[in-house]
Amino acid sequence: MKLPSNLSGPAIALSALFALALASHAQSPTLKPELAVEELDMVTVFGESESDSITQNSFPQAVEGTKIYAGKRATVIDLDALPKVQANNYRQALASTPGLLFSEETTPLVSIGYRGLGEPHRFQFMQVLKDGIPIHADPFGYPEAYYTPPLDVVDRMEFIRGGGGLMYGPQPGGVFNYVTYMPRRDKAFGFRSQNIYGTDNLFSSYTAVDGTYGDWGYYGYFNHRSSEGFRNWNSDYRLDGGNVKLVHTISEDTRLIFSVDLYEEEHGEPGGLTAAAFASTPEMTTKLHDRFRLKRYAASAELQHKIQEGTELSVRAWGGYYQRWSKRQQGGGFGTLPAGPAANTNNIENQQFYTFGVEPRIRHDWEAWGNKHTLSAGMHFYYCQSPRVDQRGFLADAESGNVFLDSDRETIYGSIFAENKFTFGKFSITPGFRLEMIKQDVQTRNFAPATGLFVNEVRKSEMDIQPLFGVGIAYDLGNESSIYANVSQSYRAAVFQESIVAQPGAIATDADPGLTWSYEIGTRGRPVKWLTYDTSVFLIDMDNRFGTVTAAGVTRLTSVGRSINYGWDGAIDIDLIGLADRLAGRGDVQRSSSLNFYTNVSILEAELHGGPNNGGSPQYAPDYMIRTGLIYKHGDRVKVGFLGTMVADHNAQDNSNPNFNIPAYMTWDLTAEVKVHENFSVMAGLNNIFDESYYARVRTDGIDPAYGRNFYLGGEVRF
Repeated sequence: MKLPSNLSGPAIALSALFALALASHAQSPTLKPELAVEELDMVTVFGESESDSITQNSFPQAVEGTKIYAGKRATVIDLDALPKVQANNYRQALASTPGLLFSEETTPLVSIGYRGLGEPHRFQFMQVLKDGIPIHADPFGYPEAYYTPPLDVVDRMEFIRGGGGLMYGPQPGGVFNYVTYMPRRDKAFGFRSQNIYGTDNLFSSYTAVDGTYGDWGYYGYFNHRSSEGFRNWNSDYRLDGGNVKLVHTISEDTRLIFSVDLYEEEHGEPGGLTAAAFASTPEMTTKLHDRFRLKRYAASAELQHKIQEGTELSVRAWGGYYQRWSKRQQGGGFGTLPAGPAANTNNIENQQFYTFGVEPRIRHDWEAWGNKHTLSAGMHFYYCQSPRVDQRGFLADAESGNVFLDSDRETIYGSIFAENKFTFGKFSITPGFRLEMIKQDVQTRNFAPATGLFVNEVRKSEMDIQPLFGVGIAYDLGNESSIYANVSQSYRAAVFQESIVAQPGAIATDADPGLTWSYEIGTRGRPVKWLTYDTSVFLIDMDNRFGTVTAAGVTRLTSVGRSINYGWDGAIDIDLIGLADRLAGRGDVQRSSSLNFYTNVSILEAELHGGPNNGGSPQYAPDYMIRTGLIYKHGDRVKVGFLGTMVADHNAQDNSNPNFNIPAYMTWDLTAEVKVHENFSVMAGLNNIFDESYYARVRTDGIDPAYGRNFYLGGEVRF
């Protein structure tokens, strides 16, 4: 793999920065031998309130609550490190995190991929959780996260790479967990209201109340966001959501957390473009009538209980209703306007998901061989009933029509898992095991779209049992630094459209589940207050990858063989003011201001082996991604961010179809947040400052252009 010549400067600079990291670690002061060292008890933090805006450590502790992080590459993405991220802009939220590819799109929905493992569409190759609870429509049969919480309520995001599968679930892309705010405990009532206005009639509003009275704490919010969108027509969206969280502290060792989510969203789908249309008129609309609607109502309860010193129990239970509805006009091709008789018809798809799950976990510390070790174990049960009805409408904007597919789908899932952290001084080794059991059933009736007459019925059932193994190793270097290594298996259950062919001809053949091995070794740390770094090399071996194949002019979904993805991730954050103090010999001076220069790079080499696309590149696997910029902070009064993103060219299909090429792009954002009074702040931002014309997503209907230059301005009142 050869990097473009214009990357030589950043590569050299980053190499110098990592040399600086190692040097600073070597120069960091150490304890004198004669000083006594006392090991303090671990403090478990379950989450902070939004009244606490202190930036959290970039890396989780080795053990937190009932979970073990030792020997895994895990990153804490704390949004307090940035000016407030507006309109769920993940390009900014992921500024400091290498390896994650944000696939920008016209709609307000979110698509994120990881190290070229598959299409980023709706996080489908990752576990996606909110406070530890899955939020995919169906994590196994239909793993698409159409719902994500507003970033306004998110305290932090935890990203655990491949090895996290043994802790949370089987997906090869690791775990992305949204941790939301807890009620404030310093007073009985707090209030916050934030309102933002921007380009294309953007209006975003977030209002929250929280507090603690006696043994009860509460947090409730309402969020609204709407915009006309930047396309000529049919790119409008509107979403409304709310949540109520109640925390009941029964004793010092026991508490209950109850949560209820209500969310509804609708947006237009303005259609894809050809490369020529994008070059001339990127705001052009090709689909005037296509619409998408989402409803999600969910509730959860969690028990957190400290049984005794060193032994903790958590039990989560959840359930809810999820509806995905869309209507899409027929008769259009790749980036073209619908034409011909089919343009007077559309397909109306209604999928519903009724879900229930429960997950108990326990953590127990035990002693042997002169050291303390930690066991974490649990089980996960999940059930989903998912009816789907497809109709053929006989108008371009029809909302109902003849049923041509009526399907009843069911997923029953169970797993047991255990990890044990064996500690020997500064060295630890954590072997883990997870047993996956997934049963999928589908019963589908097919009808003639034109007449509605019955054609046939298909019944199919699949049962998969898959053991997964892994091991993590860590060595504590001192000064908040460590070396880590991990080898883990992961597993992607075949989803409904892959393993159970409910509609004959929709895909080429049934597909077996994919099994993946992930290998990673690296080092990370914060050896001095002004420097944080994390760097690793990795290899991901993904067998039986499901993807796109074109033969004799026909494109179909099938197994594309095996992909080998390997490379290097590196991230560094330097407080330039702190560095200047160090170089001037002023030591660790306490200052209210900081100027952080951050850079993270992901270098990726990925190739398909043994399938119909042998020797080709997997989809959404750019050779490099670079994020860099400056963040200035003055106490809690001023935050200003200048944030850059650079992504290499890549392709949106496994078959390297030139229509799906995504050219390299670079874009910059400028955001600011200023507290002008204890109770009032203003926020402003200019996104895509240099008006880069680019796209990061191509679907079968064409190119989905990214947003050009746009701005926002607003304020927040809190007390």
